[in-house]
Amino acid sequence: MSIEARLKELGIELPPAKPPLYAYVPVVVEGGLAWVSGQLPWTGDTTLVATGKLGAGVDIPTGQACARMCVLHGLASLRAALGSLDRVKRMVKVVGFVASHPDFTDQAQVIDGASKLLGEIFGEAGRHARSAIGMAMLPRNTPVEVEFVAAVRD
Repeated sequence: MSIEARLKELGIELPPAKPPLYAYVPVVVEGGLAWVSGQLPWTGDTTLVATGKLGAGVDIPTGQACARMCVLHGLASLRAALGSLDRVKRMVKVVGFVASHPDFTDQAQVIDGASKLLGEIFGEAGRHARSAIGMAMLPRNTPVEVEFVAAVRD
């Protein structure tokens, strides 16, 4: 089954690819890899799923929802760059950044929201290497930012 068909089967509609606000490109394709820039969990043009820090007002399920939304935005950018997600061979690496209260230690559980979604969409090809990193602060006071690398077909 194609990835585009799998998205439909799962009832997932990707948001429109969001143009960058600053001096970077959303996706760089080089050497058989697509490097997707860090994505925030936008629900619209200017609204985020949540703001704040995990362990200080933002709970783990909300953080996981943010991680999922970041992936959806990343996939939208990837589709725009590649023309179709069917060109994705596999997910290679996910890096998740979690704005965390100093006592919060469950960053990996939060980024599981991203990893599980990639698994649902891509199956075995969605399994990836990963880092989940606690941060003092993220852009726009978002609790989560996710970037990833995908292997792509020519």
